[in-house]
Amino acid sequence: MNVKPLFDRVIILPDNQENVTKSGIVLPETLQDGSLVGEVVAIGDGENLSNEKVEMKVSVGQKVVFNKFIGAELKMNDKTYIIMRQIDILGVIDDRENN
Repeated sequence: MNVKPLFDRVIILPDNQENVTKSGIVLPETLQDGSLVGEVVAIGDGENLSNEKVEMKVSVGQKVVFNKFIGAELKMNDKTYIIMRQIDILGVIDDRENN
């Protein structure tokens, strides 16, 4: 990817989401859950508009949960990415097993 997000923005590549219930019913987009999962593919430098440094709490390669109604879509190389501010990420997925 040749796009570098500015400030505290991140670029996320959403996972392909199944839009079918366990019983096989296809859900129209208007009825689908409002959150999505994706992988962080780029992060900004962490500055805000006052040129103050903001700690970037996500890093490239992490899986995150985000609201599908936030951010801007960017289509490149037959893929659709989402650009959003770091504060709009709902959480980081930790796939390590608890022992």
